Amino acid sequence: MATTVPVSTSLPSALAGAEGSSDAEIMLRVKAGDQAAFDYLVQKYRRPLVNFMYRMARNAAVAEDLAQEVFLRVYRSRESYEASAKFTTWLYRIATNLAVNHARDTRHERAEVMVSLDEPDEATGMTMDLADGEMTAEQAMVRRERLMGIRRKIEALPERQRLAVVMHKYQQMDYRQIAEVLELSESATKSLLFRAYETLREQLKEFI
Repeated sequence: MATTVPVSTSLPSALAGAEGSSDAEIMLRVKAGDQAAFDYLVQKYRRPLVNFMYRMARNAAVAEDLAQEVFLRVYRSRESYEASAKFTTWLYRIATNLAVNHARDTRHERAEVMVSLDEPDEATGMTMDLADGEMTAEQAMVRRERLMGIRRKIEALPERQRLAVVMHKYQQMDYRQIAEVLELSESATKSLLFRAYETLREQLKEFI
């Protein structure tokens, strides 16, 4: 994606007047033409969005591009923004639609399989680089295979279940917010996650 987000070269570590303001209020400042407010939101949400996109695309470079595209769409939509919902709900709805479209467009392409060295293991809480210093080569290999196996099972879930699991488990979003992003009722979202976790529990027995 050649188009870049118009972000200042020196991102502010703090935004004047941001203390006590919600993200929706800051986005309204973006709507009014405040470039520093947009820079602030990019700085705050860039890493979470890249992580979200990586879990959907399984390719680091693609995840960066997709996150960039999300912010570009946020910027282009600034004049029509209405603070009728939480900013993160609106943001992740844009991200989800983009991730789904990308997945459908590239469904026949083989994703890059990677194990992040700085991502904590879900069972031990240790990162790969720390764990490797205390593990034998065989133990490290088994651990890598376990992580990759778990991720493959998550990736094999039906599209909406996978999105819900990623938002719930990795983005720490609650049922209500996931429901708003996926445009479902809260009860339907709970059922969706229940089915997803039941499937994972059954399929991950070999890794437990």
